[in-house]
Amino acid sequence: MKAALVVVDMQEDFCPPNGSLAVDGARLLAPTINALLAHPGFTFRVASQDYHPANHISFASNHAAPNNRPFDCTITLTNPAPGKQSQTKPQRLWPVHCVEGTPGAALIPELDASAFDLHIRKGMDARVEMYSVFADAFGNTDLELNRSSVDHDLGVELRRRGVTAVFSVGVAGDYCVKSTAIDAARAGFRSYFVEDATRCVDPTVGWEEAKEELREAGVVIVRSDGPEIADLQG
Repeated sequence: MKAALVVVDMQEDFCPPNGSLAVDGARLLAPTINALLAHPGFTFRVASQDYHPANHISFASNHAAPNNRPFDCTITLTNPAPGKQSQTKPQRLWPVHCVEGTPGAALIPELDASAFDLHIRKGMDARVEMYSVFADAFGNTDLELNRSSVDHDLGVELRRRGVTAVFSVGVAGDYCVKSTAIDAARAGFRSYFVEDATRCVDPTVGWEEAKEELREAGVVIVRSDGPEIADLQG
């Protein structure tokens, strides 16, 4: 099989010590991810970045009190795709993070950036959240929206290169990495979540719930030193 490595959102704002939405231990993932990037079994290597406008709907500061406390409050998203405005879902509010053009949106320098074959910016539509690198919160691709949420269609890019398996790593494991791995499976790829190459916002209950969702979607949870990766042939 041809395998791709998708490195999800390893950005300054998601990493201690100064990230506005820092995930504990995120920066410490760099050596493990770099080792995976160097593995000859991966034929395609992708880096994603949250790249939000300042008025993004998920930012708590863009909403009126009292319903504007990050982490605690939610608002209702409406599907922005034409003809789908009747679809809604709850959205957790976050601190401002990964705003386009800011230092917080940059990939951390500890990553071997020269190893990536493709960089994807996502979450660029102010109206809708986008955790997965494949699609927004409603499953829309950029081609279905009036304005683009993402600058590449990952499914198209993978199929163009004959990729059949996707290994997802990065942050946060219980949000963007989980959603990416689940969408990879839904798109027909063999999907793997590399547990020791991720960190979660909530490493206890959140991660237990994420594991259940991953397994129900057919995603295989593996380790970076496991046979699924060791046996890959480039």
